[in-house]
Amino acid sequence: MTDLARATFARRWYFHIPVLGWIARDLARDFHGNIWYAIVMLVSLVAIAVMTWGLPALGLVALACVPVMFVLLIALTRG
Repeated sequence: MTDLARATFARRWYFHIPVLGWIARDLARDFHGNIWYAIVMLVSLVAIAVMTWGLPALGLVALACVPVMFVLLIALTRG
């Protein structure tokens, strides 16, 4: 039985999205081997956004990272 058949409905629905589903299925199969491709893709998308829209795109990326950093700092201080 494949992983896709055992997955929940929401996960199966997410796997059927054309581009994101392909990446999600690939990461679900081999996370450690493919995470570097996902990181390179994310950095490339940020670079393309900065080249297209300039500093506002970089500011929005930094603003999106604020909650992640808060969670990381809280997790570090609790341990």
